[in-house]
Amino acid sequence: MNGVTTAPVARRGAAGFTLAEVLAALMFLAIVIPTAVEALHVATLAGEVAARKSEAARVADRVLNESIVTTNWVSGVGSGTVTEGILDFRWRLTAQSWPQDSMQLLTAEVAYTAQGKNYTVHLSTLANYQTLATPSGVGSAQ
Repeated sequence: MNGVTTAPVARRGAAGFTLAEVLAALMFLAIVIPTAVEALHVATLAGEVAARKSEAARVADRVLNESIVTTNWVSGVGSGTVTEGILDFRWRLTAQSWPQDSMQLLTAEVAYTAQGKNYTVHLSTLANYQTLATPSGVGSAQ
């Protein structure tokens, strides 16, 4: 060969982790994993409550619309239960005098349960029975 001799280099550091590094990593994972799982659990609960609230708002909207069209709200109070899939939504419709223009404030209150807790959604609108009882001719053929 060319006369150059190479001596084997002694390994000073082994390619691995020390016990202290492994324990620090395990401690870090022991803190992070339960926190991440709890965050996912809270997000799932919030998602379920939000989905039920959205469904309850649709029920309240439907109750208000049907009551206005059928003038069921004139009697003052109505109630019932709407079942959507496996979920029950209890609703109550109230009519109160509005201080201006002989209007009525209609409020649909829908109660529902999510994650073992009771929640309610309130949806309100104004209606005038006189306008509904005597149509102004809008949409009629002339």
